[in-house]
Formats: sequence, C-alpha cells, structure tokens
Amino acid sequence: MEMANGPADLIVRTSGLTKQFSGFTAVNDVNLNVRRSSIHALIGPNGAGKTTLFNLLTRFLPPTAGKIFYNGNDVTALRPAELARRGMVRSFQISAIFPQMTLRDNVRVAMQRKLGVEFKFWKTLRSTDILRDQIDQLLLDVGLIDHADELAGRLSYGRKRALEVATTLALDPELLLLDEPMAGMDSRDIDRIKNLIKTIAVGRTVVIVEHNISVVAEISDHVTVLSRGSILAEGGYATVSRDPKVMEAYLGVSAEEVGHG
Repeated sequence: MEMANGPADLIVRTSGLTKQFSGFTAVNDVNLNVRRSSIHALIGPNGAGKTTLFNLLTRFLPPTAGKIFYNGNDVTALRPAELARRGMVRSFQISAIFPQMTLRDNVRVAMQRKLGVEFKFWKTLRSTDILRDQIDQLLLDVGLIDHADELAGRLSYGRKRALEVATTLALDPELLLLDEPMAGMDSRDIDRIKNLIKTIAVGRTVVIVEHNISVVAEISDHVTVLSRGSILAEGGYATVSRDPKVMEAYLGVSAEEVGHG
C-alpha cells in the first residue's frame, strides 16, 4: 500500500478529492486535513457537498479523482469494511440498530464482529459473558446502562442514536465519523448527544457533519466550510463564522455588505 509523507499529527488527508455525477461536480479538488485527537466539523449550506465528501472519506462512493490518506496510507481503493478494520468507523444518519434485541445484545453483536466471534442466537448468553463487563461499560459511557435489558425498538429517538454510538464504539474506532447526529432531535436529546460526543472524543478523532451550528460552535476544534463542492473557509469556529465569504454562503449577505455593516 502506498505511503504518503505528511505531518504526523494528521490522521486523514485528502489530495485533490473530486466527485462528479453525470457532469455535475459535487466535490471539487478538496484538500482536507484532519488532525489527530480533534473534533473536526464539516459544515455548509444545503448542496455544499458535505454528504458527498463524507461518503468519499468512508469509501461509500468512489472518487472521480484525487486520493485519501489515513494514518499516512493511501486508502483510496479500500472498501468500507476494510477501513473499519483499520479503525475508521462511520455512524449512519439513520439509526442502524436491531429493534427486537436488547440494548446489551445490540452492543454484543457489534463487539463480536470486532473480535471475529460469530453471534449465535441459540447459544446461552453465558457463553459470551466474558464480554459483559465491556458491553456494560459502553452502555454506561453513553448513558444507557439503566436500559440495558430493554428492547432497542422501544427507546426514544435520542436514545436510539446514543445506542448507535455505543455499537459504533464497540468496534473500537480510532476515527469516528458522525453523519448529522443531531438530526430530528429535541433540545434535551441534543444536549445528551452533544455531551456524549465530547466524552467519546477523548483519546480519538471525530469528524462530524452537522447542521446545528450552535453545537458545532461548542464542541468543534476545527471547522471546514464547504460551498458548491469546494472548501470555502477553514479554522476555528470563531474565525470561520466571521469570514465574509461564509456569511455570504449561509445568509446571502455579500462581502461588501458585511464590510460596511
């Protein structure tokens, strides 16, 4: 596998990443740098290319041009499952859980996938009790230990998303990618997931696509703003939020108006 020299503190780097659909360029020559042990937010107005870029990073879409490097290795041609085994794991926008299984069993399935141990529905749970302490710790970490024996389908929307994070963490990711984790949530669930993201970011890297700008402002270390498939601005939230180009992209306010405001 090709190695690419680059700063050691970068966990993900893209070079000229481009995606075209029938002549339409959704992502255009993007050079993204994600620093290790940070929360990196991808934001932008509707149609900016955030989801397409996210799908390229996680290899659910092949790029038209450009390369993706993870831990210095060229992973442009890898399949999503291969990336997950290397520690880059994606949590989906639509909750992916087994509604007729308990929370504990949902996490157990994910953990056994990581360990290469097949889950057998006809075996007694004692045969996998060796994992129980680790499973319960994950449920504790996401605030769901009191619901461990409940069926996942009975959870509130916000708690289902928390369970999804627990099953993702069961794969022990080095890099966790979250696709709009606050979508459809009320304020209480948003606070729960926001605090959860800050907790799980300790010791790992999180890349997040998020429309809730107040959440991005509070939890992100670095922000990349996309517009029409290209990087419009980068930096800390305080910096990019004052950028006239960003205000124009989001609010339709021209740079001249911002300058004279």
